[in-house]
Amino acid sequence: MELGWLLWGAAVLLLLHVLMALSPTVNFALRIGFYSFLCILASALTAPVCLLVNGGRTVKNMRIIKAVVRTFKYFLGVRFEVKGLENFKVEGPAIIVSNHQSILDMMGLMEILPDDCVQVAKKELMYAGTVGLIIYLGGVIFINRKSTTSAKMVMAEVAKSMITENVKVWVYPEGTRNCTGDLLPFKKGAFHLAVQAQVPVIPVVYSSFTSFYNPKTKLFTSGKIKVEVLPPIETKGLTSDSVSDLTDRCFHTMRETLFRLSGRPS
Repeated sequence: MELGWLLWGAAVLLLLHVLMALSPTVNFALRIGFYSFLCILASALTAPVCLLVNGGRTVKNMRIIKAVVRTFKYFLGVRFEVKGLENFKVEGPAIIVSNHQSILDMMGLMEILPDDCVQVAKKELMYAGTVGLIIYLGGVIFINRKSTTSAKMVMAEVAKSMITENVKVWVYPEGTRNCTGDLLPFKKGAFHLAVQAQVPVIPVVYSSFTSFYNPKTKLFTSGKIKVEVLPPIETKGLTSDSVSDLTDRCFHTMRETLFRLSGRPS
């Protein structure tokens, strides 16, 4: 009986392997399904550990979460080439801004996430089952993107806690995923926050995923992601009138870096 189940299992695995080789759509669906399964399983197993070790919601849980998520790359065949981590070593709080491409961004985030760094995410993620639970326990700050007033109030509170708790804040200034190989225009919230708190902005750029991951063409294979942490941009002495220039400066610097890392002419 056990031999029969083993043979059936081997046959199913062989069939899936053949289908993945023949059909990009099947390959994409199975890989996304496997990635989702990893996220659900890992969050379900990690949440109790976070509660036992740190007692509840705290940014300290990110060390545990990071250690778990960093194993995903081995299952999915994704490699990282990282430069500039020394630029995270600024004294005191800072705003970290990076490009936002896909659901795989979480892997890139956890690959380089510095200690005592909280992320800003859309409120809807809070209700994503065990995944929502684990990011809540990690101290992620949730904002309601549909309400400008609510988002501004949350960001004002972030500015205060960033200084008092001496933490860094990670923001995706594009506001939504963008897997085009380019950048969307930046929203100014993160830069208003940096100027208001008089803390530096640290840009982080990930190379384009489009060579190995593209939902439109159902492409999902193994690949390499280049990551570069750029030097901090100081905001001391800047006022609200400087926010537009700061946003533009950061956008153009990150866009040029994105094209360079992706091997694309600027």
